[in-house]
Amino acid sequence: MISLFMTFADPAGERRIHPDEVDAVAELVGSIPDTTEGLLFTPLEESVDHPYKADGSGPVFALQLRFPDLLACEAAMDRGGILAGLATGAGLASLTGLDVTHQVMLTRAFPVDAAEHPPGTTTPCSYLVHYPGPAEDMNAWNLHYLEHHPSIMRTFPAVRQIEIYTRIDWVDRLPSQRVEHMQRNKLVFDSPQALAHALGSDVIRRMRADFVQFPPFAGGNKHFPMLTRVVRPGYSRTESAGNSRGVHP
Repeated sequence: MISLFMTFADPAGERRIHPDEVDAVAELVGSIPDTTEGLLFTPLEESVDHPYKADGSGPVFALQLRFPDLLACEAAMDRGGILAGLATGAGLASLTGLDVTHQVMLTRAFPVDAAEHPPGTTTPCSYLVHYPGPAEDMNAWNLHYLEHHPSIMRTFPAVRQIEIYTRIDWVDRLPSQRVEHMQRNKLVFDSPQALAHALGSDVIRRMRADFVQFPPFAGGNKHFPMLTRVVRPGYSRTESAGNSRGVHP
């Protein structure tokens, strides 16, 4: 599985995306050919306690689009397509003038013990993490991280999803800025409160103990809790009025 990440940031930290425009983006994302799922990330309405609050409030908005393969993803990033429009604001005032970056990565999913809840029963919150890099030895870095960290993440209370994303080469014609973070990862919980509870548990001490064993790397890391909306292919605001088919918040 391939994931495309697009991040919309405001250096001044003052902008917010309007809920109506989140709906508009959801409809656009639902119409992108060959996606298997889209995830829309928005900042929390209220701050929650987590160990890395000093990393800041995070982006104004972010997208993760899943594709079955790289060629489908690259086709969606052609000049003049929906994603190219989103990268320039696509007539959406909340997105116009933001710093926009994108990256394509390989998705690695890991097992969790808590079953997913049915759509509409939760307010999912994702903990988005990225490591800009570089590492002195990327193979050593990936081997250590993938062999050790997911098994610790799995012990977080009520974690619903664990994914780690590693670098690949890709081509695109998007007007936004390409970035090549050496790694991203994502933990999903049922709510901001569930995330705060998990990150306040003693599991975080095991995570930090493993962190100091990482192979040498530069660039630090960033952690942002974000509300998460799932968009299914073909989502329409008109069709979803009065029901939740295609999207759950």
